[in-house]
Amino acid sequence: MSVQTPVRPPPPPAPAQKPGSDFARLYKKIAAAGLMGRRPGYYTARIAAVAALYAGGWAAFVLVGDSWWTLAVAGFLAFVFGQVALVTHDTAHRQVFRLRKASERAGRLAGNLGIGMGYGWWQDKHTRHHANPNHAELDPDVLPDVLVWSQDQARVAKGLPRLLGRSQAFLFFPLLTLEGFSLHVAGVRALANRALKHRTLEGTLLFAHFAVYLTALFLVLPPGMAIAFLAVHQCLFGVYLGSIFAPNHKGMPILTGDERPDFLRRQVLTSRNVHGGRFTDLMLGGLNYQIEHHLFPSMPTPHLRRAQVIVRDYCRDLGISYLETSLITSYRQALTSLHRAGAPIREARAAAAPAGA
Repeated sequence: MSVQTPVRPPPPPAPAQKPGSDFARLYKKIAAAGLMGRRPGYYTARIAAVAALYAGGWAAFVLVGDSWWTLAVAGFLAFVFGQVALVTHDTAHRQVFRLRKASERAGRLAGNLGIGMGYGWWQDKHTRHHANPNHAELDPDVLPDVLVWSQDQARVAKGLPRLLGRSQAFLFFPLLTLEGFSLHVAGVRALANRALKHRTLEGTLLFAHFAVYLTALFLVLPPGMAIAFLAVHQCLFGVYLGSIFAPNHKGMPILTGDERPDFLRRQVLTSRNVHGGRFTDLMLGGLNYQIEHHLFPSMPTPHLRRAQVIVRDYCRDLGISYLETSLITSYRQALTSLHRAGAPIREARAAAAPAGA
């Protein structure tokens, strides 16, 4: 779930490290293997394929028209919107274009106009996440705005996090149905922040998306069916997007205060990889190689699989824990961690029960 925060400029693609550091030596290995090189052919083909699916999905929407089969189209477009979000993610990390301006233009077209996601707001939030993954005070993805991610957060939780915290493991996937709506709302709310660059452009593209989207729904479909399409599409989009990002860090160690290991260990120890074949790579957009992505955020997606072998062996030689699980196991670990984090709320409620009886 999302909170509005001040916008800050993104960091350079590869974090600067002191000469001779563990990360610097790893980077040399990766660079020597040619894995930081651009892949224009891959991204041209990928963007063309996603654009074709996007256009085809909306064409199918018009052709199917006033039929409940249109809900199947809504499900398909939820997948397509997720793929557009993944392309936007790669663009923000400058995997696609070397220049910042080109990356921002493409990101706004795909994010703001394509799927109604505030690109500037999301880029700032995601940049701060990469700098300090799973840090309770510095990573916006583990702030207790809706859920609590640690027992320390649970002990001081109020409002919605306290209300949901005791059952949050069971509510996690149902709550993901709201994630698509949350992204839209957060993008619009961020427009009120004067620090947001190109606010007028971002707002124009965002509201253009909403206007065209809603006009198409209510022009092609009767009102009840249009609302059903919107609900199915946005809810499944949220579940798909949340399911992509949930395995990456949820259930991994949470840092606090001055607890800040060096860059290599900070990224590896707080991230989890998901093993699988090419289908997993497609569905998760390469983010199943989360460790490698966090270490080398500007590395093109198709290189992550090869980088994994180098990174895993390097971590083994240094004695750094490197976690890779199946997709199902990653969800189980994340939900187990959520349930454990909510324990203080359940205990406080149980202790208060006799007094209220």
